[in-house]
Amino acid sequence: MKITTLTDDISLKRQLESGNEEQLKTVRQVIADVRAKGDQAVKYYSEKWDGFAPKDLKVSAVEINEAVASFDAQLYKDLEEAANNIRFYHKEQKRDGYKLPLADGSWLGQRITPLDAVGLYVPGGSAAYPSSVLMNVIPAQVAGVKRIVITSPAGKDGKLPAAVLVAAYILGVTEIYKVGGAQAIAALAYGTETIAPVDKITGPGNIFVALAKREVFGEVAIDMIAGPSEICVLADDTAYADEIAADLLSQAEHDALACAVLITTSDDLADTVAEQVEIQLRKLPRQSIARQSIENFGHIYVAESIAEAVKAVNSLAPEHLEVMTEDAEKVAQMVTHAGAIFIGRYSSEPVGDYFAGTNHVLPTNSTARFASGLNVDDFIKRTSVVYYSEKTWAQNAPKIARLARLEGLEGHARAVESRGWDKGE
Repeated sequence: MKITTLTDDISLKRQLESGNEEQLKTVRQVIADVRAKGDQAVKYYSEKWDGFAPKDLKVSAVEINEAVASFDAQLYKDLEEAANNIRFYHKEQKRDGYKLPLADGSWLGQRITPLDAVGLYVPGGSAAYPSSVLMNVIPAQVAGVKRIVITSPAGKDGKLPAAVLVAAYILGVTEIYKVGGAQAIAALAYGTETIAPVDKITGPGNIFVALAKREVFGEVAIDMIAGPSEICVLADDTAYADEIAADLLSQAEHDALACAVLITTSDDLADTVAEQVEIQLRKLPRQSIARQSIENFGHIYVAESIAEAVKAVNSLAPEHLEVMTEDAEKVAQMVTHAGAIFIGRYSSEPVGDYFAGTNHVLPTNSTARFASGLNVDDFIKRTSVVYYSEKTWAQNAPKIARLARLEGLEGHARAVESRGWDKGE
């Protein structure tokens, strides 16, 4: 890994995340075709890109039951426990509306209601991601969403990974479709003969999925445009180099565009971590992917002080931040911009990815400056409610009319004045 002195131009941003014109043109064509031809277009693109054209888009109960029956018993228990942890954490995010009493029986309020239907995209390809099922479905269930749909690309054998189906089974989700890519996003947004449209789409995917989500935004809501994974480790000379290297590689193995950064106040730690990354890379099954990530987007920065290091972290606003320093909790309190923070030696980032209960769907590309990870609030609507009594109206109508006329909106003024005064009441 490259080692340099910390500078002011430190950045996590990768230009490739926005795609190119050819990719965008392809995505727009797919969306147009799915809107016009429905299931036919979905099957055509599934065969073209995934090598499988499903006769039936929907996963059957038989397929789900077969996956459950063949699944390892201990892994099933692990997924159940992870699901319980995630539900326990997210239940604390649920909130009710409120009602503020005013004089004379008038009141103002806010009503909290869940979305009617949401679609979860689960990536396919070279790996199975049951954790994505848990992280996206559970907050929606806690919010009270009634219809939850899962789409995921099938393999050339026409099946979804057993782990994905088992995770859905544990959560009670049965509406699952063998559809991936931009065609899945279009189907969820606009509907087909088989797939009814949803109100919001969540979940990560490749560049075509990300671009498709961006294109349909406005017709439906989306969670975020998530880019490749990021990790930043903030460490001093109390940290262990081999553990930091392992944590950096845990994210580098995700994607060749993933970003792994160490910011440290220790020159010795910087040198040793760089050595450990190379040693551990040679033994990593996904070495090719991780090596590209480390060579292109990996970096070690040496800061003069913890204060300077924290300032750099806040500038980066990384997706994942590990704090491995003396008095790590105090240092973590100084951080204002990070998608998720992992404090201390034993809070390795994968703890949050799979088991602790916090959500692993997080803002990337420095958007943690203003964005939050997926949570229960992503699956609700807030509706304002007003009730004015006659007396409260009478007291305030002249003020409202004056403000309306200040903005040149006579119709607004007349609307509030139309009650009572000219009717002999």
